[in-house]
Amino acid sequence: MKKGFIFDLDGVIVDTAKYHFLAWQNLANSLGISFSEEQNEQLKGVSRVRSLEKILEWGNKTISEEEFTRLMTEKNVEYLQYIDKMDTTEILPDVPRVLEYLIDNQQLIALGSASKNARVILEKVKLSKKFHTIVDGNDVSKAKPDPEVFLIGAEKLDLAPGNCIVFEDSVAGVQAANIANMVSIGIGDAQVLHEADYVFDDFTQITEEFISNLIKA
Repeated sequence: MKKGFIFDLDGVIVDTAKYHFLAWQNLANSLGISFSEEQNEQLKGVSRVRSLEKILEWGNKTISEEEFTRLMTEKNVEYLQYIDKMDTTEILPDVPRVLEYLIDNQQLIALGSASKNARVILEKVKLSKKFHTIVDGNDVSKAKPDPEVFLIGAEKLDLAPGNCIVFEDSVAGVQAANIANMVSIGIGDAQVLHEADYVFDDFTQITEEFISNLIKA
């Protein structure tokens, strides 16, 4: 029985959320807008364009289209400087164990991320070869909670959406998985990710028995 296991990247495989936070905070501060970690939570799984729009809304600011494009570019340049220093130590606990178990059991593995830098990050942490296919921000036109990224992933794995399982750390990502009729597994706070079919603090709580049951289901 082959199932498709689709992993989000940020906050699931690696914690790049901290780098997004620093880059967005510096951008917001440059505009005289305060930016908190709570607000950063609301940008998880959201596109770069929509993220900047939200920051401007919070600060009640209007800027030109030219300035908007410049700020988006600057934010990404700063973020890339952070991820350029990434290595295997950035992989979140027990992610390699779960990936190896899936590979040993001949399951199909995909990445489904809004990040346009996903491939670069996977190369940095030496996980690229673990994935049968990668779908990132360069392959999609609609942001989560639209299920496009996961549906493309299922299609590339040649599986029906109902035979796919998604690991997500954001509310929008969980909602996208649910809309796609996939099994949703939240990684993080159970109160925040209560819409997921299952929620774990992190991968250290996910047993081989649990994964085996998902494969057989």
